[in-house]
Amino acid sequence: MLKGMEIARWTVLAAAIEAAATGLVLFARSSWFARLVFGSEFSDAGSALGRLTAIALLGLTLATWPSGAMGPLPSSVRALMTYNVLATIYLLYLAIGHQLTGILLWPAIELAPVVWTAPRWI
Repeated sequence: MLKGMEIARWTVLAAAIEAAATGLVLFARSSWFARLVFGSEFSDAGSALGRLTAIALLGLTLATWPSGAMGPLPSSVRALMTYNVLATIYLLYLAIGHQLTGILLWPAIELAPVVWTAPRWI
């Protein structure tokens, strides 16, 4: 059981790091994010929305960050995993249906299943 809990903790940590990294890049350089992931530029309104999204992602990261031996609460883990699943589905939709593909779009889609592995205790 301890091994499973440790794997779950590392899975949550990986997902939280991914969300934090996305949020930091979106906040600091939303134009880089747009170019790398979508192969396009954000409008001024898109940049503002990207930064607002970054703030939400950073808040989600803080809410789900594993702390101490107990780890994160199952409800916060479900929220983080839900974000990862829905974001991946939407990015896949954009990549296939709308031709918005930057150099990091497919790697982002391929990385997501790694953090979908929800711990058993959720």
